[in-house]
Amino acid sequence: MRAPNITTYRKRYYELLNEVRLTGDWEAWLDFFADAAIHTATKAVERAQQLMKLSAEDGLRISRMKRISGTAHLVHKAMLERPMASPNWVQEKTQLSPATVNACLRELEHIGIVKEITGRKRNRLYSYAEYIRIMSEGTDLPR
Repeated sequence: MRAPNITTYRKRYYELLNEVRLTGDWEAWLDFFADAAIHTATKAVERAQQLMKLSAEDGLRISRMKRISGTAHLVHKAMLERPMASPNWVQEKTQLSPATVNACLRELEHIGIVKEITGRKRNRLYSYAEYIRIMSEGTDLPR
């Protein structure tokens, strides 16, 4: 069964809040609020587990790269911290040379972990797309 959308929750929230104002019925509003807190916490744990699984799976893929896996792990760790980053930021974060960072990002792109999103030769930006997709689940605004 699909969960109600955000508009449904918003409507119910204000209905219950209005009942508090009119009749002093705090219990129904507090029950609704507690259920929302439980739902939010459950979703946060699920998302954290998905991110941990993604990190572990991608770490294994990086380990198979052999030659540059050590430095690629550093770049991967930086991308976990900032899933949309420039090579300059990654270089500052990892203290690796610009050439090493660029080589690692190209290899991570080649194996499908990151994606260059600008299409430019200079001032590139890389996205850890699967990480961003997981973090974005359920955040669409109502139309």
